[in-house]
Amino acid sequence: MKEKHLEHEEAYHGKDKKKYRKERKILSQKDRSKYKKTDLEKQKKATIKKEDFKRGRVLAILADGILVDFDDTLYTCSLRGALKKETLRIKNLVAVGDFVFFKPEKNQVGSIRHIEDRHSILSRAEQISRQKEQLIAVNIDQVLITASVGIPPLKPTLIDRYIIASLKGNMDPIIVINKIDLLDEYPKEQALFEEVKEIYSSLDIPLFPVSTITKEGLDALEQHMEGKSSVFSGQSGAGKTSLINAIIGSSYLTGEVITKTKKGAHTTSTTRLLPIKGEGFCIDTPGIKSFGLWDIKKEEVQQYFFEIAATAKECKFPDCSHLHEPNCAVKLALEEGKISHLRFDSYCALITLKQRDRDYGCH
Repeated sequence: MKEKHLEHEEAYHGKDKKKYRKERKILSQKDRSKYKKTDLEKQKKATIKKEDFKRGRVLAILADGILVDFDDTLYTCSLRGALKKETLRIKNLVAVGDFVFFKPEKNQVGSIRHIEDRHSILSRAEQISRQKEQLIAVNIDQVLITASVGIPPLKPTLIDRYIIASLKGNMDPIIVINKIDLLDEYPKEQALFEEVKEIYSSLDIPLFPVSTITKEGLDALEQHMEGKSSVFSGQSGAGKTSLINAIIGSSYLTGEVITKTKKGAHTTSTTRLLPIKGEGFCIDTPGIKSFGLWDIKKEEVQQYFFEIAATAKECKFPDCSHLHEPNCAVKLALEEGKISHLRFDSYCALITLKQRDRDYGCH
């Protein structure tokens, strides 16, 4: 389902941040997905003596192998043993950020024999079939959901899906809106930008407006990344790689900016883990056009829209979908401006998509 840019709606004036923080805490406590055994954990691993292998971290997945760092030495590795034979619901068995045990060989190559358990996972539904989970990055603390104003336009629906994936994967969602130097050129985007700031501030989700041209907001973002593992992920052309270059202070990789549109060339083709100042790491990822949530059922969608979940307790019907039922407290709150039209539209689009996924047997 293609994302559709939503025009500016009436401003959201929710004020009770404590209520939504409480909803998020309850959601985290109830979420059992972190305790479920993944396909990777279910596989029958051969017993290995870890002292016979090196423990490294996956920095990138390349065409010719898996790039693993051990003690500042890079090894190009491949999967071996039981790992190589696995055919799971996961599209890629190894992801950037993984800690692995591997056997070094000549010429700085190696074979991965064991993958450590992960404490967090950012993933999406594989784009074509939607039948497999595609791992984006693992073992990270926060997802820097990167959007922009102007070109490409700001898409709140995409931001909301990333927020859900972050919370489900045991990571903090952080919103980064790039190219704010272009706000004066896009009046409609200015209004939408202000509304988006107000919405997510009310939900206690950090938001950083930044510009790689004027350097505005970069210091605050860099400070928020210190000592943490972060992944930049978001829409194609939003400027993720340019942001990373500005933060790490070197030209890791960048594309020329198309002068007529000021749209960044899509420079990142692989996911990479990079060190930053303050003993932290950041991961750059290829841009996306759409983001399919993995393993989220239709009935689970509401709990990730905290303001809707809180208001839904007052609906006449306990299983109210808030789409067509009478005496719906959410619809009333929407009319009164207590719930954002942007967030409600995002909720409705996701409910509809998940119903279609169920009809076609997708995840």
